[in-house]
Amino acid sequence: MSRRSGVSGADLLRLGVFGLRTRPGRVVLSALGIAIGIAAMIAVVGISSSSKAKLDQVLDALGTNVLTATQAQGFGEVPPLPPSALESALRQDEVQSAAAVGTVEDTAVYRNPFIPAPETKGIGVSAAWGDVPEVLGGAVASGRWIDSSADAPAQVVLGADAAAALGIDRVRDDTRVWIGGRWVQVVGILERLELADDLDNQVFVPRSLASDLGFDGSPTAVYTRVDPERVAQARDVLAGAIRSDAPQDVGVTRPSDALAAKNATDDSFTGLLVGIGGVALLVGGIGVANTMVITVLERRAEVGVRRALGARRRNIRDQFLVESLLLSFLGGVAGVVIGVGVTMVFAIGQGWPVTIPAWAVAGGLGATVVIGGVSGLYPAARAARIPPTSALAAV
Repeated sequence: MSRRSGVSGADLLRLGVFGLRTRPGRVVLSALGIAIGIAAMIAVVGISSSSKAKLDQVLDALGTNVLTATQAQGFGEVPPLPPSALESALRQDEVQSAAAVGTVEDTAVYRNPFIPAPETKGIGVSAAWGDVPEVLGGAVASGRWIDSSADAPAQVVLGADAAAALGIDRVRDDTRVWIGGRWVQVVGILERLELADDLDNQVFVPRSLASDLGFDGSPTAVYTRVDPERVAQARDVLAGAIRSDAPQDVGVTRPSDALAAKNATDDSFTGLLVGIGGVALLVGGIGVANTMVITVLERRAEVGVRRALGARRRNIRDQFLVESLLLSFLGGVAGVVIGVGVTMVFAIGQGWPVTIPAWAVAGGLGATVVIGGVSGLYPAARAARIPPTSALAAV
């Protein structure tokens, strides 16, 4: 095209740059619309991708091979898990380790005996079998885990939320809580349990203390870490192992599925926000088209002079089309820079790995080129159709 028209590609590019430099204020405002749309799209995709990368890290660290057995949810009265549920689970070949907790009803924990009885702050009490945080991929933030043997002395470990509610941030020799009408030594505080966040507001006690508090001996949940290659088989046999006479009364779930479902929900919102970014991008394209139309009207004299000097229609058309493409490309580059910057600041602030898909950047820049071309077609064609005599009359 450049040979037939007598204008090289480099000349067209220089003409396009010159046309934009003559109106810097309007160029900045028009490019800003494109930049906002691209920045919104890249930031949304980048932030959601960084969040997913963090979730993947968490799942890799915690493992997806944890199964939880609980009392089945359904219509009618379902019996609780039998006291032997943990031992039954541990006898299965697929199970590598297991632990259990059981709710101690009608028991509250207070910082001291002077706290009014109704102010329980939502803290529950759970008896513990085995090393619950180890099976759930958790950790002890301060102190140690309880001695969960049947004859262990009175002691408690606080979940993360329970410790915060009680105002205890670390374990000391004199750290105690008031439970069951007596002081009990606090031996540990847990970090948050990602795979069982319902336990964060619990206070864990040995079964001996739980019995003194009226515990009936039935676990409410059995947590098992199974062979990663045999998760499906373990899921099939665990209910029957715990209650062979009525396996339908035992529900078996995988906690990591809940985290994955949450991520899927976040992805749906990401799609919505990307759509909003697309609308902003479209509005930016309309702004570019409007700017180019006004530019054509303001430069009728220039068009007339160039036509009188021998420029062909395609030369005029190509010049205005190049200006439109450059304007959109500048907005796209600015949008990519802003979107990447927002993603980095947000992800680093949240402690997430910064993950920005290459397709988002390439797609964003590609979208600007397409929008620039489409937005510039009509103004470029209009400029090319201006008769030289009519254009020169405006000089």
